Amino acid sequence: MPDLTPQVNVLADRIHAMRGDGRRLLVALAGAPGSGKSTLAGELARRLNAQKCATRVVQMDGFHLDNAVLTDRGLLGRKGAPETFDSAGFLHLVQRLRERTEVIAPAFDRARDLAVAGAQVIPAEAEVVLVEGNYLLFDAPPWFNLAPNWSLSVRLEVPLQDLRARLIQRWLKLGHTRVAATRRAEANDIPNAEAVVARALSADIVLTPDG
Repeated sequence: MPDLTPQVNVLADRIHAMRGDGRRLLVALAGAPGSGKSTLAGELARRLNAQKCATRVVQMDGFHLDNAVLTDRGLLGRKGAPETFDSAGFLHLVQRLRERTEVIAPAFDRARDLAVAGAQVIPAEAEVVLVEGNYLLFDAPPWFNLAPNWSLSVRLEVPLQDLRARLIQRWLKLGHTRVAATRRAEANDIPNAEAVVARALSADIVLTPDG
């Protein structure tokens, strides 16, 4: 795993500087699939919680449409594209998260390839919520309605060739052959990554792999 210390240092310092008025901070960690959003969110949450800043992570992937719904709509092969999420439901969750109250949210089980309703609790005392996902800074309706909700927006930028290698490795870890893993990545994941890059809104902070 790459050393994320420089990125975590930058983000933790910025978040601490924004604290103090009792409101909940929503931090968007956006980027293409395979850019390292989940890993960074986990490391940053660990740092903030260790520093007595109550933090939770919410993944946009909890709003994947079920495979049966995607099959009915002819979209199963495009799973992960913008139209394969409950975007309105996700926007509603983000708006609820702005209030410092308890919020119940779904989560995504990658091993089972499905979203699980009511899988996590964001308690009222959570001062920071790290929201991670592909389309948090995506310039297309209805996704661009998310932008005003972020207290801090962060985009992870990774070269496409590196994303390709990471996405193939992700499928290999799930038991696919190299041929199948490459086919899955090139048929869907990489086009989604290209869309995220092409239609990215501006971010408060842009992080690159070298920190």
